[in-house]
Amino acid sequence: MLARIQTLYLFLVALLACGSMLFPFWGFSALEYFPIGDFTPFEGAGILFTAGTLTSGILSPLTAIASLAAIFLYKQRALQQKVIALGVILFVGDLLSALTAAHFMNQYFLAGGASFIHGPETGFFMILPEPVLLWLAMKGVQKDEKIANAYKRL
Repeated sequence: MLARIQTLYLFLVALLACGSMLFPFWGFSALEYFPIGDFTPFEGAGILFTAGTLTSGILSPLTAIASLAAIFLYKQRALQQKVIALGVILFVGDLLSALTAAHFMNQYFLAGGASFIHGPETGFFMILPEPVLLWLAMKGVQKDEKIANAYKRL
């Protein structure tokens, strides 16, 4: 379990997913700084903004749980591959929900007519390596499957 490289990849995904919850995903500066992260409340931004931040707040830990669960499924490689694929789907949902929240916060500021500056923050850059790490973990599981099948033939 610990000797496999995909364990490291999956553990890094779990760390990045949990770490992204601690830092803002997107930031807006309009007279004062408004960071957007998981479970960020903001009056007047709308229900879609709130839904985006709440969904992102739910999907981030689920991504971490899925990758940690995949570590311990090393004896059931088919199930491990499915859990890693689920991690990719959860990542995509997390990214899209956070971008949705940022979009509707942008719409809120545009409707107000205020001049503002916005851009990605630390939380955004923390989740970007997740799909690459999940893909590398999937390749490691497939390599283990090849080795196991070759060993069975002997």
